[in-house]
Amino acid sequence: MPSSISSSDPGQGAAWRRFARALALTAAGVGAFVYLFVTLVDPWGMLPLSPPWHRIPISSNARYSMPALAVSPRFDSAMVGTSTGRLLQPAILDAPFGAHFVNMAMNSATPWEQDRILRLFLRHHPAPRVVLIDIDAEWCFADRHGLSGPNRPMPDWMYEGSPWRGYLEMMNMYAVQEAANQFMWLTGHKKQRFGSDGYTSFVPPDSLYDPHRVDELFRTWAFDTAPAKGPAAPPASIPFLARLLDAIPAETAKILWFPPSAREQQGAPGTQVAATRAACRTAIAALARTTPHVMAIDFEIPGPLADSRANFWDPIHYRQAVARMVMDDLAAAAMGRDVAPTQARVLVPPHP
Repeated sequence: MPSSISSSDPGQGAAWRRFARALALTAAGVGAFVYLFVTLVDPWGMLPLSPPWHRIPISSNARYSMPALAVSPRFDSAMVGTSTGRLLQPAILDAPFGAHFVNMAMNSATPWEQDRILRLFLRHHPAPRVVLIDIDAEWCFADRHGLSGPNRPMPDWMYEGSPWRGYLEMMNMYAVQEAANQFMWLTGHKKQRFGSDGYTSFVPPDSLYDPHRVDELFRTWAFDTAPAKGPAAPPASIPFLARLLDAIPAETAKILWFPPSAREQQGAPGTQVAATRAACRTAIAALARTTPHVMAIDFEIPGPLADSRANFWDPIHYRQAVARMVMDDLAAAAMGRDVAPTQARVLVPPHP
């Protein structure tokens, strides 16, 4: 008599159901373990219930690392800006200013991003001693996007609202990756890459400086040589900056500084770039004169510093020796001392 095995064998169906349940429970268990690991390690130090371990800035996207520094009670003064401000060292500026700085400058940070990180700092430091704002092309050439959005992914929950929201944001691959990196550092298996005061030298050591390579980099940059169409209007960012300055306590010393750049980047006389930069300086100086305790100083001036490519890695990123000069001159100008006219121009001296 012929025989067959039915595909609806109850035993086979039960086995598949057991397998599916085991797989689901295993996946849930692994997911729960990973979630608990990430929230316990807390890679960015912003969750309310995480253990009080000393964490370090771990992410190459500083928008994730800076909030923990902004809320830290270790600091009473702040710097914000783009990569053109990253070489200012709190360890050097603390003493002359009698402050404890955190450098919160971020690569390609829009004015909107700078505003958000500084306002987070202000919420946790209602009476800061000194605030430095790096006024570079991001401010002088700001467009609608620069005043309303970020240039890189940004974790909104760290900047606004309740930190408890962070527990809903931890189950993603970036959080898992950074938790693993933070855990490796906590257990002594990873070297610290980014400074705990926000400062990290992102340029190569001077021993690797190659003028031929620098010349090649300059040749790859596109410099706008379009002629000016008339006097340039003040930057769209000025009202935005004015509101940010108003949010800083009046008694706080506020320094607006233009970072050095190469001559080619500044724009030749008669070009639209030069006209826009001139309008930016005029507007910043006017704002500084009408805001209490604001100083404005300009390092982006024609002269020997701008004319020598030996001072730069590329048209906007200067070398460590130039950074040290900038820091020395910032401190001198803030104390009312003279600075060399070939290095900087004080647009508005310190005033009450």
